[in-house]
Amino acid sequence: MNKKAKYKLNFRERLTSFKYAFQGLRHVLKAEHNFLIHLAAATAVIMLGAILHISKAEWLIIILCIGMVLITEILNTAIEWLVDMVSPQRNEKAGKIKDIAAASVLVAAIVALVVGTVVFVPYIF
Repeated sequence: MNKKAKYKLNFRERLTSFKYAFQGLRHVLKAEHNFLIHLAAATAVIMLGAILHISKAEWLIIILCIGMVLITEILNTAIEWLVDMVSPQRNEKAGKIKDIAAASVLVAAIVALVVGTVVFVPYIF
């Protein structure tokens, strides 16, 4: 790379990248029922946290768990779509890749459930 060549920050390009990210989120919201289920669960958890007046630290943990589940669901969707694109026919290896990606969402959801149980059960009982 030429030492004289400098990277120039282009504000318009940065805004465009956000546009693409929001388009991706819109695609997931329209096409992925599991993402909507996770959003509904997140909404219920947020409402429960507000009703029970959980602590600031507990809110941070709950928000991180919600983010972890939503992020893994988005990544799972991206992997599934990519696998379907490169291997539209039935393929055992492609199926395993999709299963492994789905497992990441399952693990995130289980961790979130355990955290939610630890946070909310003392308030309820």
